[in-house]
Amino acid sequence: MRIVTLLSDFGLKDEYVAEMKGTILTICPSANIVDISHDIEKFNIRMGALFLASASKYFPADTIHVAIVDPGVGSKRRGLLIESKRALYVGPDNGLLLPSALRDGIKEVYSIENRTFMRSSVSSTFHGRDVFAFTAGKIACGAVPSEVGPKISDPVPAALPEASASRGRISCEVLATDTFGNIVTTANAQDLTVAGIGVGTKVVMRAKGMLRHLNVMGTYSDVAEGRAVLLAGSHGYLEVAVNKGSAAKRFHLRSGDKLIFLNGQGCRS
Repeated sequence: MRIVTLLSDFGLKDEYVAEMKGTILTICPSANIVDISHDIEKFNIRMGALFLASASKYFPADTIHVAIVDPGVGSKRRGLLIESKRALYVGPDNGLLLPSALRDGIKEVYSIENRTFMRSSVSSTFHGRDVFAFTAGKIACGAVPSEVGPKISDPVPAALPEASASRGRISCEVLATDTFGNIVTTANAQDLTVAGIGVGTKVVMRAKGMLRHLNVMGTYSDVAEGRAVLLAGSHGYLEVAVNKGSAAKRFHLRSGDKLIFLNGQGCRS
């Protein structure tokens, strides 16, 4: 029984996710389908890449990960099957798959061009069902990855931007906000070390022309309810959070916004 995961920006109101699952199960009834998330912000490739990279490492080897955040659907962008050292990744060639595959170690990258790995009629607006889910179903029931099409060596670069850190300063971006309103950034715990900022100290966050003072702590409850905190989240990225509140609503930040963290004196946030 092969595990197939699904990640998309489709939401669950419409029938799109069910149609992808039905496609996979029609081809491979024994497939074990697991949803990672279908609440990726619409067209937000970076958020999709983050969620995929965060979740995929917890699945068994040989899992097939299907990810669709695809604003270029129907264009000349390629469909990819990436064979890594521990998993397979299927989706559009827009940087969505690369962070996960690069972390695993890439063995081969294939462009999906063999028509037997697609529905006989492919919708120009729903490759998630007609190409990517169809390909995943075929692979789950024994097809060989190399059959999908030619090898390529130039996939679109990874979608996740890097942070930079120097003494007393971290420059980064907002990657995503989660369902709790925590603001996930492109910086990580190592950036705190490089900047010389430790747990128990205070920083000034500069964003969109505003300055906010945050305590650097180990967990949310290390500050009083309603207070803001900077911490390393469960996936290693730095997060801005409010204990029992929403940092996203308080600070009005969203994916792509620039952030700078500086050593500074704290105050109530």
